[in-house]
Amino acid sequence: MREYSTPLQVPVATAGNLTDDVVGNGVEHPRTVAFARRTGSTWTDVTAAEFLDEVRAVAKGLVAAGVEAGDRVALLSRTRYEWTLFDYAIWFAGAATVPIYETSSSEQIEWILADSGARAVVAETPEHTARLKEIRDRLDDLHHVWSIEDNAVAVLSTLGAEITDEQLEERRTTAGPDTLATLIYTSGTTGRPKGCVLTHGNFMFELSVTVDELETLFAPSGDDAEAPATLLFLPLAHVFARIIQVGCVKARVRMGHSADIRNLLDDLAAFQPTFILAVPRVFEKIFNTSSQRAVADGKGRVFNRAADVAMAYSRGLESGRVGVTVRAQHAVFDRLVYSRLRTALGGKCVYAVSGGAPLGDRLGHFYRGIGVNVLEGYGLTETTAALTVNLPGAQKVGTVGRPVQGTSVRVADDGELLFRGGQIFAGYWHNDAATAEARDRDGWFHTGDVGEIDDEGFVRITGRKKEILVTAGGKNVAPAVLEDRLRGHLLIDQCIVVGDGRPFIGVLITLDRETVPSWAEQHGKPTDVAKLLDDPELRAEIEGAVEDANKAVSKAESIRKFTILTDEWTEEGGQLTPSLKLKRNVVMRENVDEVEALYSR
Repeated sequence: MREYSTPLQVPVATAGNLTDDVVGNGVEHPRTVAFARRTGSTWTDVTAAEFLDEVRAVAKGLVAAGVEAGDRVALLSRTRYEWTLFDYAIWFAGAATVPIYETSSSEQIEWILADSGARAVVAETPEHTARLKEIRDRLDDLHHVWSIEDNAVAVLSTLGAEITDEQLEERRTTAGPDTLATLIYTSGTTGRPKGCVLTHGNFMFELSVTVDELETLFAPSGDDAEAPATLLFLPLAHVFARIIQVGCVKARVRMGHSADIRNLLDDLAAFQPTFILAVPRVFEKIFNTSSQRAVADGKGRVFNRAADVAMAYSRGLESGRVGVTVRAQHAVFDRLVYSRLRTALGGKCVYAVSGGAPLGDRLGHFYRGIGVNVLEGYGLTETTAALTVNLPGAQKVGTVGRPVQGTSVRVADDGELLFRGGQIFAGYWHNDAATAEARDRDGWFHTGDVGEIDDEGFVRITGRKKEILVTAGGKNVAPAVLEDRLRGHLLIDQCIVVGDGRPFIGVLITLDRETVPSWAEQHGKPTDVAKLLDDPELRAEIEGAVEDANKAVSKAESIRKFTILTDEWTEEGGQLTPSLKLKRNVVMRENVDEVEALYSR
């Protein structure tokens, strides 16, 4: 049984709670710009003192409304400044936040509110409050619903006018490291979501080690260094964005919010972050869109060569030796190609953090080669985000890094990755059976992911334990290896590898609605995706992508047949989670006939 541990080298708070950072910033660094708040087309700075005042005012309103210490308050909203404001206000009131994805259905919302026993909900829009009205009569614990777009901040600030600072401070300080900070419900790739119990101590441990290890991102050194800043555009209901939020507050990093992905490029250009966080699909989209635009401008060969040079340059950095020719070509392409890609990210972005799914070494090397080093990490909701992460000074592209300080990893006999550390959750809310299954008696958390550890402690994820396919011939196949390579092709949006109990491996593929029309125009073909399914040239492109993916596996694991679907798999359609992971059970249930046809032909 292989095991690796990283010793704890920084102090972790044994008292207090997450609100202490807001108080400390507001009192000791009152003029520091904590946030940039988007109002219309402009960004307005919010100082640490101003944020503290706003948080206190809203928290007093929650207390006046009857929210007690330990109560759960749900937050149903897109990523925006008020999300962070209410999150801290809830903590100031001694309560716990229950995030809900704003795309959730009425049934999902009702389940989370009922299971958590939420006393109040802060919703974003009138549409959200309308959905809440449909279910409110069935929720005995729910007493209040406030709407951000219906002046919830002002309403609560007025309501709490009679609550004194002393009363609020007494409530704020009731929480300690063992107190519930948040109930985050798993996005539910299978079954009903379970509430993950995360304490203030879980977050404080995670913050202490990650802010220290990622100091280059959170506190760049040198007189000419850019002041650190990041733009959050992933859902704050997800633990990945949430830990960056509280990390930025702790480290006094200027933070902005972007709620609409359609405005992302404009927001990046205006905000100019020094680092960003995203899931692999975002990095894939940026690469594929850039490639397709280059082809449309007649510069496809230039872009492809520039991409190859960027990857070669990155691999040279990793080995400690960049060839003279590669270095010279890299300098030329930096002016012609790479600088434009960096400009698209705001012009100042040097680092990115990737999580949620494997990024793949191809994209990892490409981005580092163009001057945006993507630090891939790994974690789950149950682990308060990061268990492992690549660091600026300790990185292996294609891995998810070493365990963060104070964390141990072990590979079980069946290949499953087990972890132990202070960021591991307390358990599932009102679900002792599931908790016992996830955490053994020795405190090891069973991730459900399969992976390996190399001699230097770097962890590589190879698949999901429950997703391992076993062909009729008895061959074990990890779908993620093939799927990650396929999604890297500019014409492919999503895919699912199939073959459990079957004579060979196959794959269902959906086409990218953004890049396919451009490709079709360049080849003199109709831009309607449905009319391209049997097009010989398009099928040849997909076949080439399949052949490339097959290079990563043995012949017995390789894809033998593929089917291109007319459908699109989306979060709205229920096939993807909010973090853009595929809900395999849903996709398989909806495509039974397509799978059967794949093997009957």
